[in-house]
Amino acid sequence: MATAPARKVDPDFEAQLFDTIDKWIERDLKPVVMHHDHHDIWPEETVRQMTELGLFGATIGQEWGGLGLPATTYANIVARIASVWMAPTGIFNSHLICAMAIEKFGTPAQKAKWLPRMASGELRGGLALTEPDAGTDLQGIRMTARRDGDEYVINGTKTWISNGIHGHVFALLVKTDPEADPRWKGMSLFIADKRPGFRVGKKIEKLGYKAIDSAELVFEDYRVPADQLIGGVEGQGFIQATGGLELGRINVAARGVGLAEGALRLATQYAQVRRTFGKPIAEHQAIQLKLGEMVTRARAARLLMLDAAEAYDRGERCDMEAGMAKFFASEAAVRNAEEAMRIFGGYSYSKEFEIERFYRDALLMCIGEGTNEMQRLIVARQWLKRNPV
Repeated sequence: MATAPARKVDPDFEAQLFDTIDKWIERDLKPVVMHHDHHDIWPEETVRQMTELGLFGATIGQEWGGLGLPATTYANIVARIASVWMAPTGIFNSHLICAMAIEKFGTPAQKAKWLPRMASGELRGGLALTEPDAGTDLQGIRMTARRDGDEYVINGTKTWISNGIHGHVFALLVKTDPEADPRWKGMSLFIADKRPGFRVGKKIEKLGYKAIDSAELVFEDYRVPADQLIGGVEGQGFIQATGGLELGRINVAARGVGLAEGALRLATQYAQVRRTFGKPIAEHQAIQLKLGEMVTRARAARLLMLDAAEAYDRGERCDMEAGMAKFFASEAAVRNAEEAMRIFGGYSYSKEFEIERFYRDALLMCIGEGTNEMQRLIVARQWLKRNPV
């Protein structure tokens, strides 16, 4: 498949877009975060606002009604929002990965049918890969699809699916040939909309990442038209599903950057107003040592994120760069959130302060879109391939 030309954005449009996002964050997002997070309420009004901002079409091509943003612009938007509240970025990112699978691998008819409605936000999507016994090892999935005339009959269960409750359509990874060897050759990806045989199981209660719906999806003799097999050819699903992981990992890196910078911002503000021994704690050397490390960590994470996004925009293979960015930025988020909690002291354990949410949310980033242990292996293997003796 030929590499698509790199997407570019007009600098004036980008600056205007960032300004619009920043104003929305200050005016509409900040006031509602704690209520929705503490009560684990799906943010209906926030989703409506994100639809109006065009975020559900952020990376979808302009020919389909999307903004067609490059990864660098998209990553900066994600980081901006995540620096205040991470959950909303998951709502539109899962949607965009689903859309990307259709845009990148779908037939012309599939693109024409689904992408305009996804770009407008009329349909919200998700990515249904993970199963109770198959996460990082996607080839271990058990969900099957059997051809029956002009339909496929699908049975199985997916879990940890973002947008599972409030979403409308999902990129669904199944096995069309359970006996295939190697296993990945027997996997296919479907556009699965909610129809008879598709039901939402339980909502998963989580430590953090509140307000976004993570759910179990159950398929029982679910019949999907054959023309909803992405690309129209069986056996391509593993490649199609993993084709979105680079952008997904850049998104997680951007969330990590946002969390690291947000924790730094909160700690910096608090350290200048909290006083001990007659002076702001920011004047104590112990606090300055923490802040110095936090600033450096957040900056390094941002540069790695941009490095990966720029490689993606150039159309280059960037699993190593995306892996480095995802690994480092997520760990930076956890460390900065932890250090910020130490700076806040006992108040960090109170839900009246925001910093405890950053800590709860950051921990997920080390697991989502491939564990950080897996990222280390990806980075090492690609590094060795690029540097043979």
